Amino acid sequence: MDVSFVCKSFIELSCEELYHILQLRCEVFVVEQNCAYQDMDNKDKVAQHLMMYAHDELAGYARLLPEGISYDCISIGRVVNPKEYRKKGLGKLLMEKAVAECYRLFGKDSIQISAQVYAIPFYQKIGFEPLGDIYPEDGIPHIQMILKPQ
Repeated sequence: MDVSFVCKSFIELSCEELYHILQLRCEVFVVEQNCAYQDMDNKDKVAQHLMMYAHDELAGYARLLPEGISYDCISIGRVVNPKEYRKKGLGKLLMEKAVAECYRLFGKDSIQISAQVYAIPFYQKIGFEPLGDIYPEDGIPHIQMILKPQ
């Protein structure tokens, strides 16, 4: 499947892009996962927003944050694909691009994530390693994971 990527700061996002990002995040994290939580946490304003497109549709998204916002190091969060684009290898493409963009934007340093426990094997295939114990986040088991630069 042909995909393209666009990475923009908050101020560079069009109203339509921002709407599609927030719609996707709400669709998956709030409705599909049945999880009431505060998605708009002010981190979007300092983030870089990586959008993956297929067939002119938003097929994936990840939020890239510099060090000192979520963690002491660079972080990736809000990683999401709509249902119709899952199990096609696009999640792996999205995360590989997210890592590359983090290195390009913020320097080649460690990247930390908060992963849902079921996704540990997925992130391990990309090179992330578990860090610490499992903890609940918005009622869903999570674990910190870290990718150290090679």
